[in-house]
Amino acid sequence: MTVRNASVKDVAAAAGVSLGTVSNVLNRPDRVSPSTRERVERVMAELGFVRNESARQLRAGKSRTLAYVVLDAGNPFFTDVAAGIDDAADDAALSLVLCNSANRADREAAHLALLEQQRVQGILITPVDPDAVALDLIARRGTPIVVVDRTRRVEDFCTVSVDDVLGGRLAVEHLVDRGHRRVAVVGGPTTIGQVHDRYAGARAAWADAGLDPDDLVELATEAMTVAEGRSAGERLSGLPGRRRPTAAFCVNDLLALGLLQQSIGSGRSVPGDLAIIGYDDIEFAAAAAVPLTSVRQPRHQLGRTAASLVLDESSDPDHRHQQVTFTPELVARASTL
Repeated sequence: MTVRNASVKDVAAAAGVSLGTVSNVLNRPDRVSPSTRERVERVMAELGFVRNESARQLRAGKSRTLAYVVLDAGNPFFTDVAAGIDDAADDAALSLVLCNSANRADREAAHLALLEQQRVQGILITPVDPDAVALDLIARRGTPIVVVDRTRRVEDFCTVSVDDVLGGRLAVEHLVDRGHRRVAVVGGPTTIGQVHDRYAGARAAWADAGLDPDDLVELATEAMTVAEGRSAGERLSGLPGRRRPTAAFCVNDLLALGLLQQSIGSGRSVPGDLAIIGYDDIEFAAAAAVPLTSVRQPRHQLGRTAASLVLDESSDPDHRHQQVTFTPELVARASTL
């Protein structure tokens, strides 16, 4: 047997108040006397009243949710960013919806279409293509968008990112300072903006050190996963001794952890035979069998800042777009020392 949900009318009748008073308790409780508010809330609990949020959203034209479309839900970096967004959403009494594009434009487009239909209060996105026209169209139709961990050629959105060129430079400068003269850069695909920038920083640091460009070995991967890191380790092991790098900069920590696993499993010493640097400084980096040197990104702060910007845009008609860039930091641990 289906039990009918209690309605606002039921609450008003049982509490002996008007429909307007019940509405004020739900939406503007400061306008209701404490005794009346307490009586109405008690009746709601007794009747098992559940607010019809869909109807409220229809009247208001927007929901009480934010959404974050991540590039790769399997990467702890993005869950850490999401935690920062969630904290800011919680402070604003909003919920957060997470969507995973899996670095696929079609999945991203499907998520964005559904989120726009659901009238979310704002969309945060680490996009497949930060300059995609679809993002402009959604913004023009009134849904605020903030691009996270990427930048756009035109500064017509708020963006929150990290200087990944600098991050790549910091990693390779550290290895050069440690005396390494043959270094591998591991990661891909380079169509991902962050990967492209980290490679660019690595190349710039190598060139500034006056080292032979042929001794900076670039090992492309199909994805930024632990499995791809292990595969890169096997490829490094297969290089002739005179060409084999003594250090590797991996463009994220998952790749570095996979390379570390393969190196230890094949009997190589880290850092004795191969020094390894990762990128992101996720929680697992410091907890690895050999604690991993990594380029730290302020993941939680990235998320919280992005959420603050999208909330400001959704509520302030005088909002001005901002491009916020954080500075990465190298955290040296046993894998390079």
